[in-house]
Amino acid sequence: MEKTTEKVSWRETWSIYKRAVRLLRRYTPGLFSAVTASAAVTGVTPYAGVYLSARVLEELAGARRPAALWRWTVLTVAVTGALALAGHALERRKNAHYQRFFEDRKRIYTDKLLDMDFEDVASQRTRDLLAQIRQDENWAGLGLQKTPYLYELILKQTIGVASAVALCAGLFAARVPASAGLLTILDGPAGLLGLLAAIAVPTAASSWLWGVVHRMDQNEATAESATLGNRIFGTFGFSFGEDTFRALDVRMYGQERIARRYMAGNLIYSADGPFGKLAAGRVGLLNGLSAALSGLPTGAVYLYVCLKAWAGAFGVGLATQYIGAVTALTGNVRTLLRKLSEARNNAFFIRIAYAFLDIPNAMYQGSLTTEKRADRQYDVEFRDVSFHYPGSENWALKNVSVKFKVGSRLAIVGENGSGKTTFIKLLCRLYDPQEGQILLNGIDIRKYNYRDYMDIFSVVFQDFQLLSQPLGANVAGSMDYDRERVRKALTDAGFGERLASLPDGLDTQLYRDYDGEGIQISGGEAQKIAIARALYKDAPFIILDEPTAALDPMAEAEIYAKFNQISGDRTAVYISHRLSSCRFCDEILVFDGGQIVQHGTHDGLLADTGGKYAALWHAQAQYYTE
Repeated sequence: MEKTTEKVSWRETWSIYKRAVRLLRRYTPGLFSAVTASAAVTGVTPYAGVYLSARVLEELAGARRPAALWRWTVLTVAVTGALALAGHALERRKNAHYQRFFEDRKRIYTDKLLDMDFEDVASQRTRDLLAQIRQDENWAGLGLQKTPYLYELILKQTIGVASAVALCAGLFAARVPASAGLLTILDGPAGLLGLLAAIAVPTAASSWLWGVVHRMDQNEATAESATLGNRIFGTFGFSFGEDTFRALDVRMYGQERIARRYMAGNLIYSADGPFGKLAAGRVGLLNGLSAALSGLPTGAVYLYVCLKAWAGAFGVGLATQYIGAVTALTGNVRTLLRKLSEARNNAFFIRIAYAFLDIPNAMYQGSLTTEKRADRQYDVEFRDVSFHYPGSENWALKNVSVKFKVGSRLAIVGENGSGKTTFIKLLCRLYDPQEGQILLNGIDIRKYNYRDYMDIFSVVFQDFQLLSQPLGANVAGSMDYDRERVRKALTDAGFGERLASLPDGLDTQLYRDYDGEGIQISGGEAQKIAIARALYKDAPFIILDEPTAALDPMAEAEIYAKFNQISGDRTAVYISHRLSSCRFCDEILVFDGGQIVQHGTHDGLLADTGGKYAALWHAQAQYYTE
């Protein structure tokens, strides 16, 4: 833990927070106005009490007029009661906005991910930035998340300082009578400068030491340690046995012993860990010194006010007011300086968030409209396409050239890592190739509007995702949908019998995250729902990237055969490890080492006994041959 957080200039800090406020106001409208109103009332309330209480004491120590006492007493009760009531109402309103903000702030990063080039979404740099942002938030509430809280505290202390200054202004105007002798020095420059020095020097020193402690406690190095600690606790402490499938392995292989070893050896948050050593060493010493210094201004204030009151400059009521006001002033100034230092330190962590949010979209979005043709006459051509993933020098695809026939059934086969899924990612324009072109109806796909182009594809990926939402909404991707079309898609995908058994039909909740009555579905059922979702979209191109891996070979072949019938005039692309499931396709592309090594029909490729396809076929067929 030798790194320290890079210090951000005050000018950049101001710029960082201006942007942060604009950003957060867009996602949680009304948050800052609610915080401002609450801070204004709660900031003024204690000083109103101090002022009114001083009036009552002044009257009690002086003339003791009943009418005046009643007037000040009633006014004190009314004003403090009204402020307390308003403060409570505004506090509830503020807390409601904070609760909304706590959820809405997550959308900032989600929206960026959804808008970001997929190449950047999948990059390690993006994942590291996002992981660091989340760790900083979870560890100490750092980053954008802290902005409204710092705003509230800084505003509250600023209002407190202004209120205290207003209340203690008369302290310096009140004169000590000449009969007080040496105590008249309190009215002169020496007395005033002495008081200000006794307040300012310890307050500034205490706040500076606190800032040093804060930077030592929350910086790059401690954030990295906290990240590791949170991951260990998160993995082996809380979630290790929660996941149902993981729990099976834990029980069968005694993996809890590994968890206990990690937990016992994780000293990050223990007394012997880096945070414990800091607290017991320099951080603890400096923190104690800061606290000690923070008490000196209070003693100086008491001494100055009491001497001036003893000398006859004012009565007990004003003495109470001045002591309360000046004491509060020193406390507010000290807290304000600390929060400003904390805001400056936190600006470094907001910069990490901006590094993520400012990742540019380099992929050209195109402008041509992708024609929605009723006849589905779309031709696709890969023309000498080569591609390697960012950060890798190995070609995932090399010199791939192929044309799709309209309405054809195309199977893509090959061993793991041969380039099959990469081919699909390029076809859907999740990535752009480094070499060559992909053409749609003779036009480079990069020239088409990106969203329009994506809309002509329905894809069921290997790692598809279903939501813990109603069945119908999962298929349609919307809460408003054509129920008959959804039923037909589910029936065509082989889910009709299961659908008929569900008491709530399309309104049946999947999983139990939000509804205890939700249903748990098997892997095969989930895959059928995913296929139904692709059918419901009714796109000209439909792609199945090994979505039936959880099914046995017979069930997979049955789904593919049926899917071949219902895909109609769409161009269908199938990827599967099981070659028997792709026999019905018009064409088969055989990938090996990022290249298309064979291209033909099932019978033609099987006839080439020395080819890759025949070798793969016979390697699998031996397991199904008696």
